Amino acid sequence: MKYVVVILVACAVIALRVGIFRSRRRRRAADDRPCPEVDGAPAAGETGTDPTPKGTRARTWHALEDALGDVGMVAGREIRERVRGRIFRVGTLVMLVAVGAAIVIPTFHRNGGGLTTQRVGVVGGLSHEAEQLVSAAGSTNQDLVTLVPERSLAAAKAGLRSGRIDLAVVDGGQILLDQPASSGSSPADPGFVQSVADYLGVLKAYQSAGLTPGQAAQVTGSKPVPVQTLQPRPKGATKTTSVIGLVLLFFMLTQYCTWILIGVMQEKSSRVVEVLLAMVRPIQLLGGKVLGIGLVAMGQATLIVGFALVVGQVVGSDLLHGTAPLVLVCELLWLVLGYAFYSWMYAAAGSMAERQDQVQTLALPLSLPILLGYIFSITVASTGHADSLFVILAYLPPTAPFCMPVLVALDQVAWWGFVISVLITIIGTVGMATFAARIYRRAVLRTGGRVRVRDVLARTSH
Repeated sequence: MKYVVVILVACAVIALRVGIFRSRRRRRAADDRPCPEVDGAPAAGETGTDPTPKGTRARTWHALEDALGDVGMVAGREIRERVRGRIFRVGTLVMLVAVGAAIVIPTFHRNGGGLTTQRVGVVGGLSHEAEQLVSAAGSTNQDLVTLVPERSLAAAKAGLRSGRIDLAVVDGGQILLDQPASSGSSPADPGFVQSVADYLGVLKAYQSAGLTPGQAAQVTGSKPVPVQTLQPRPKGATKTTSVIGLVLLFFMLTQYCTWILIGVMQEKSSRVVEVLLAMVRPIQLLGGKVLGIGLVAMGQATLIVGFALVVGQVVGSDLLHGTAPLVLVCELLWLVLGYAFYSWMYAAAGSMAERQDQVQTLALPLSLPILLGYIFSITVASTGHADSLFVILAYLPPTAPFCMPVLVALDQVAWWGFVISVLITIIGTVGMATFAARIYRRAVLRTGGRVRVRDVLARTSH
C-alpha cells in the first residue's frame, strides 16, 4: 500500500511539473500575440473605465484592487510577479517533495524490511478469542506475532527493558510498552499496538454485553484498552510537528523577507520606484508590497500544511499522529505575525541599498534575531524543557514567532500568556511599520550610494 502511495505522490509531482510547463508555454504564446493594450492604455473603441476581466484570476485581482484601492493594486502586482516566478514554483515543489519524503520515508524504515516479528509477552494468560485477535492484528499490520508467556508482571517489565519482548498484554485488559511506540527506538510497531488495543477493547465489550443482540450498541461504542509506558513520554520528542513547523517558519520568513529586501532595492536601483511613487504614496507602495508577498507566503504555507496532513493520513504515518489542531493553527498565526514584524524592517533596509553587495551586508544583521530565535526554539523543542530565558524570548516580538509556538506545543503557557505575547507583537509591529515607513520615505529616492540610518533619521531642513 505504501509503495502505491509513493507512486501516486510521484505521479502528482510530475503532473504538477508538466502543468507548470504547459501553463508557461501558453503564457509565452499569449505574450507573443498582439495586445490591444499597451502600458495600461485602453484599445481603440474602449472607454478605459470598465475593463473586461480575463478569467477568474483577473477578476480576483480586480476584486483585490477595488477593495483596497492603491494598496490592493500594488499587492496584486506583487502577487502576480511572485506566483509567476520560476523560483516560487520550483521552491514550492521542492518543499512539497521534502515534506512528503519526511512523512513517507519513516514508514519505510519501520516496515520496509518485509514482515517483522512482534514478540508479545502474556501476563495472566489470554483466552482463545484474544489470541486470535492478536494474531489478526499482526496480519493486518504485516507482522509475525510470537506469544511469550510471562510468569509475572515484574518479569514482563524486565523483558521489555532488556528487549526480550516488544510489548506485553496484562490480563487481557492492558498493553505495556517500554517506550512509546511512535519513538524511533521502540521495537513495537505502532500500528500493531493500536490494532491490538482496539481488538482487545472490542473483545471486552462483547464479554460485557454477553453477546446478546440488545447490547450491540455497547459493543459498537467500545474504546481501546489503555496503553502505558515504563518511561515517561518526552514532550520534545513527541512534538515532531513543532520542529518541522519551526524549520518551515525559518525558511519562509527568511525567503519572503529577502524577497522584499531585494525587490525594494531593485525598484530603487532601476528607478522604477520613481514612476510608482508618481501614482501612489510611499506608505501605500510599501504596504502593498508587504501585503502582496504576505498573501503569497500564507498561500504557500497553507498548501504545505494541507499536503502534509493528507499524505500523513494516507500512508498512516505517526509523524503527525496526535498533533493538536491548536499547534498547527498556532504555527500559521505566528508565521503571519512574524512576517508582519520583519517585513517592514527588511523593506526599510532595502530602501537604503542600491547594489547586491549592499543587500548582503544588510541582510546579515537583520537575520540575527531570526537565527537566535530559531536555534533556541529547535533546542527547546528537542529537549522538551523551557528555561526562564526562553520564556522571556517568547514575549519579545523579534523571537516570539519561534518561541511561543514551542511553548504551546509543550503545553507550558496559559491562554492569557499567549494573548499577551500576540498583543505585544502586534504593538511592536505597528511601531516597526511606523519606523520603517519613515526610513523608506526618506531613503528610497536617494541614489548614488548606500544610505545610512543616522542620515535618514536626521531632521532635514525644508
